[in-house]
Amino acid sequence: MRLILLGAPGAGKGTQAAFITERFGIPQISTGDMLRAAVKAGTPLGQQAQKIMEAGTLVPDEIMLGVVRERLSAPDCAKGFLLDGFPRTIAQAEGLEKAGIGIDVVLEFDVPDADIIERLSGRRVHPASGRTYHLTFNPPKTAGVDDLTGEPLVQRADDQEDTVRKRLDVYHAQTLPLVKFYAERMAQPGAPRLVTISGVGPVAEVQQRIFAALQG
Repeated sequence: MRLILLGAPGAGKGTQAAFITERFGIPQISTGDMLRAAVKAGTPLGQQAQKIMEAGTLVPDEIMLGVVRERLSAPDCAKGFLLDGFPRTIAQAEGLEKAGIGIDVVLEFDVPDADIIERLSGRRVHPASGRTYHLTFNPPKTAGVDDLTGEPLVQRADDQEDTVRKRLDVYHAQTLPLVKFYAERMAQPGAPRLVTISGVGPVAEVQQRIFAALQG
């Protein structure tokens, strides 16, 4: 099973990816994981990427594609893989095709922007432990403090509403066109199957939708 996950930040991809990888016995591979692994291994591509990241600029598509090819050639990808966070753009998706990297299913998580904003802007974190709460769905016993230590909870900068809206704008502009890209590809022989599932509802229900879709 060779999968790509698409969905806005906060759509629940990370939670569901853990279930998918366990079910199919495949690794979850994110852009960050791939870059860190290449840098740690000291591969030529990793060294190039490290210099670019240290300069504070984005890693070009051609280097990212090289890192992806390196990672997917590892033995743990023999039965498949789950790509999370790549491709982010049509240029990267075209690069995967040109590199001959086959994909079975592109799984899109459909969650309305209003739900995403509520999910992320309501999150509060206990910095020392990483424990996470939500003002609506999982509130602390006492408002504003961690259940175990009584220490203050904080809202991460990424979860502030203005920031969430900006992240959604970037997603709609850059990544959402991939859905159309893969929808148009479906008629071609060997093209991946595009599946859209609703990411709204309890985690277990979303999980059931995913497995039903992947068996289809």
